[in-house]
Amino acid sequence: MSELRIDTILITQTVEAIKTLYNQSVSPSHISLQKTKNEFEGDITLLVFPLIRASKKSPEETATAIGNYLKENVADVTAFNVVKGFLNLLIIDDYWIRYLTVDPLTINHQLSTISETVMVEFSSPNTNKPLHLGHMRNILLGHSVSEILKAAGRKVIRVNLVNDRGIHICKSMLAWKKWGNEETPESSGMKGDHLVGKYYVMYDQELKKEKAAHPTPPKGRELERSGSPPLGELEGAAQEMLRKWEAGDKDTIDLWKKMNGWVYDGFAKTYKYLGVEFEKIYYESETYLLGKKIVEEGLTKSIFKKKEDGSVWIDLTADGLDEKLLLRSDGTSVYITQDIGTAVERLREFKVNRMIYVVGNEQDYHFKVLFLILKKLAEKNIIRTGSLPEGGSGEGGFGSFYHLSYGMVDLPSGKMKSREGTVVDADELIEGMVNSARETTKALGKTEGMSDAEAETLYHTIGLGALKYFILKVDAKKRMLFDPKESIDFNGNTGPFIQYTYARIKSVLRKAQENQSLTINYQPLTILHKKEKEVIKLIHGFPAVIQEAADTYNPGHIANYVYDLAKEYNQFYHECPILKAENADEKNFRLVLSAKTAEVIKFSLKLLGINVPERM
Repeated sequence: MSELRIDTILITQTVEAIKTLYNQSVSPSHISLQKTKNEFEGDITLLVFPLIRASKKSPEETATAIGNYLKENVADVTAFNVVKGFLNLLIIDDYWIRYLTVDPLTINHQLSTISETVMVEFSSPNTNKPLHLGHMRNILLGHSVSEILKAAGRKVIRVNLVNDRGIHICKSMLAWKKWGNEETPESSGMKGDHLVGKYYVMYDQELKKEKAAHPTPPKGRELERSGSPPLGELEGAAQEMLRKWEAGDKDTIDLWKKMNGWVYDGFAKTYKYLGVEFEKIYYESETYLLGKKIVEEGLTKSIFKKKEDGSVWIDLTADGLDEKLLLRSDGTSVYITQDIGTAVERLREFKVNRMIYVVGNEQDYHFKVLFLILKKLAEKNIIRTGSLPEGGSGEGGFGSFYHLSYGMVDLPSGKMKSREGTVVDADELIEGMVNSARETTKALGKTEGMSDAEAETLYHTIGLGALKYFILKVDAKKRMLFDPKESIDFNGNTGPFIQYTYARIKSVLRKAQENQSLTINYQPLTILHKKEKEVIKLIHGFPAVIQEAADTYNPGHIANYVYDLAKEYNQFYHECPILKAENADEKNFRLVLSAKTAEVIKFSLKLLGINVPERM
């Protein structure tokens, strides 16, 4: 259908207009089209400001000249008006009718294939606690961005980096060893990740008791040498456990494997429930050694330096950053060491053009440091970026490494804290959303005629849809307040409202099929109702929305688009009779319009990881 798209025609003809009118050449990439704002008359708007360099005329003069050219040379342009530097074009109804009816069965939303492979890292949990609401934004964002990039023609490799080692893991292990009494998921009836998280919280509680009972203010010289207060008994025991783990102590490794196994089982159940999969899962316990090896090599090339206590650092003050620790004085690694090893491992394993890290904005500085270190390692030929193209630093990244930074999630009750056990557990949140969907759906009578199994499936579809949509509709960079009650509303900018619109359309189509009302071979209309036209224009603009969402890694563009489409369709539904239309041609046209709207809604929600109910 690309030969029918008016935007393609307008871009080509605008390039020709500049050449004919001003004897200048412009690239099609400099031609910018957008939907005409509601307060102006028109369907498509051409931004003229980028073209005045070629015309050497005022924006108004340039717009008028190009408008006259397009009206004369593009049959589908019927009129135009100029508002400052904006050329608003009116497109003939016949174009929108042709666009909708040329392929009565489907509209292809897949954009042209792009020869590019993108790796998206998301979720990245620690094995000392279950997934919580903060993880949910990460997981849903990473999954949706992956789906959007695939729709935009990229090959996507979804990866998960599990932080399965380090001092935080040892805290859970130590607490279980001291106070667990051999408790297991089976004996406790708890999901494995919940059980391990219980002991992480317990460690923090016991540590607070210890510090309250034995306060040990650091002495000046001791603090000056170490950079931190001396460790108490529990902290020292956890640090010693970490040293034993890195030394390969059998008992420590066995306990680590057992407790991590519990967590992996718990994570897998949550991922499956959310409909999330990964092509590859990396474990920091398997990549940190490579990171340490690269750091050692970096020492020989003077990228890093070793201090008197044996710790290894990099000085980035000349780059506007700070000094960064890479190896502790006892030889144990830190987060960034592991991230270096993981990045190199991926570059060796996959040929990727871009590597995207979906991580909260509290790690913005961490990724600036990581990308800068990788750049310095590449410059010294210690690592090779493989198929990653050369490039300067952009917002959030160096070259083709990109940090997709997102804001934290708050609740009406305030900020969550893992150590204090005040986080909202992901499994409990999902269960609560499904229960809310059950109560609301029953109260509205939307399950009449359904079996119990069908109703339960609907509750899960609505509950998860409400959760995912509410989180993804907010720009990822913004901190957000998650309100479960607001998210489950069947009115307004919510998942259930959009799902209900889809189910409404499917109900209309079923009735038409039962009455044998839908006929593929019919005489299309020649004049559109205003609401018909508005819905078609939105469908027509869908590929551009996908492209924008892919370019900005922002599912919010898809979420707000599909809400606008659902809202516009509902207005059409109320103003334009469908099954009771005045004649058969009008009825069939509106049924096709309804079917294609449902298709776009379903595809849009799929990009957000949301299912749609066929009945509701």
